Amino acid sequence: MTERPHRSTARTDPRAEEETAPVRPALRVVHESEGIDLAAAEAAAGQFLNALSISTASESLRGTPGRMARAYAELFSPRPFDLTTFPNDEGYDELVLARRIPVRTVCEHHLLPIVGTAHVGYLPGARILGLSKLARVVEHFACRPQVQERLTKQVADWLQTHLEPKGVGVVIEAEHACMTLRGVQATGSSTMTSTLLGLLRSDARTRSEFLGLTGATS
Repeated sequence: MTERPHRSTARTDPRAEEETAPVRPALRVVHESEGIDLAAAEAAAGQFLNALSISTASESLRGTPGRMARAYAELFSPRPFDLTTFPNDEGYDELVLARRIPVRTVCEHHLLPIVGTAHVGYLPGARILGLSKLARVVEHFACRPQVQERLTKQVADWLQTHLEPKGVGVVIEAEHACMTLRGVQATGSSTMTSTLLGLLRSDARTRSEFLGLTGATS
């Protein structure tokens, strides 16, 4: 989105300017999906469990394939939202940072959980963003099979494109069940990734401030 708010060179009547300034419509963000077939997913889940010699005949496990299907459908279905932005009339030019945004996704290699937190910040340009939308963008890209590196970059790139700030920074720290529950079984280990764009990448002071506030190191 490249439309910018109208600004007049002479401000004789602020109320008149408010009344005549064009309203920028919010961007409706909906996850692209061709539809979810819960019945087919439930049947496949039952076959999967049976193939691993796990019987679903007992009362306790009879409903497990359906619960599996619904659980994964929920994991892969982000809620639609409006990307609400507002004119940066005061010219605010310092860092805006939302810390400890919950992240939950599944790794695309084993479909095991990835759970952690994201820190998302930006330096405003012509517009500022409704704060809850930072968490919505994280959820939008997390609700699909992922790798943490891609997720981090997708969030940053998307905000840079649609908000057009002076800089964007995203840091994600998460625990991967494919590392802690299987294979190497590295219990307690976590993975940290970061993407810095614009001034948050090129300006050393700004980069250091962002990484310091997120708990990462420069």
